Amino acid sequence: MDLSHRSITQLGHYRDMDITGVPADTLTALYRQMLRLRRTEEALHREYHPADEMRCPIHFCIGQESIPAALSQLVQPDDYLFSHHRSHGYYFAKGSPLRELFAEIYGKATGADSGKAGSQDISHSGTHFYSGAILAGAITIAVGAAFGFKFKRTKQIAIAGFGEGATDEGAFWEAMNYAGKQKLPVLFVCENNRYATFSDQLKRQAQDNICERVRPFGVRATRIFGNDTVLAWRTLGAEIKRLRAGDGPALVEAYTYRWNSHVGPEDDGVNAYRSAEEMKFWKDNCPIVLLEEKLRAAGHLTDALKARCESEIAAEIAANFKYAKDSPFPTDTNWRRMNWDDSSPLADKLLGVASGGENFDQNQAEARLGPY
Repeated sequence: MDLSHRSITQLGHYRDMDITGVPADTLTALYRQMLRLRRTEEALHREYHPADEMRCPIHFCIGQESIPAALSQLVQPDDYLFSHHRSHGYYFAKGSPLRELFAEIYGKATGADSGKAGSQDISHSGTHFYSGAILAGAITIAVGAAFGFKFKRTKQIAIAGFGEGATDEGAFWEAMNYAGKQKLPVLFVCENNRYATFSDQLKRQAQDNICERVRPFGVRATRIFGNDTVLAWRTLGAEIKRLRAGDGPALVEAYTYRWNSHVGPEDDGVNAYRSAEEMKFWKDNCPIVLLEEKLRAAGHLTDALKARCESEIAAEIAANFKYAKDSPFPTDTNWRRMNWDDSSPLADKLLGVASGGENFDQNQAEARLGPY
């Protein structure tokens, strides 16, 4: 079947997952990573209200665990991963420290960004993970990083994770053009969950054919059922291998679905932008359940093993909550110091041209920069 938003809900219960030839430890790692991400997001979702202690909005990725789990088994420590605002799964995928994610959400000094970025813009430079709230921003920055890798002749790759809503932006198409022309080592991962906030893709774009539209730019493109975690692992793995060999760039479009609201734990069903039948299809095809069915049939998963997994994950989540809640808030609340570096007075004066800052010399600025 040629996957599209029109056809995908006709699949019924998905039974085409093929685990043949995949090592048992890889399968169990994929399963555990998805379960770990699901339980973490569920715990944060429950805790958000009524405690009201988290200091930022959160775009939960419940239902979209497959792609991050697959990437977690494929990316290397020196690869760079850039994500859109639905960031937690990609943070997981890069192996960034979870307790620092929790602390960041609580606005604490021990957070990944010292409590000043929140969920939408969380980054962790030590593991080369960066997210951002600017639509399509992750895509363009990933292209820049990939250009650097090609220039330096390294085997590093850049990965950009985003939703289909980012393809509404001109920056996306500029990125396709440049990446394809330069044959950059960049992997574009489009988690097509159909809705940009409340807007159906087919009400924003004439056709559901992102893959077809990027190929003329010289970008390989593959469309998959995104809740098949093994297929995602195979597809992403094959493309990453080609990227490292110099055959990039590539785009993988994975049809998947967020179970929860666009943002926050509040229910946005009052907007009536998706049907109960549609939501039921995707929940009946939960990526964790689909893989669990295969693992149990193959003897790779038992009740005892799952119980042990659940117990370890629950203990980890409890420790992360404790770490976040016990951590101090940032003490530096001087906004000027956060944005200006007094060790570079010339730069401050030049930046003052744009900001209208005090004590800036117009003549000096024009002498250095030309008339402003």
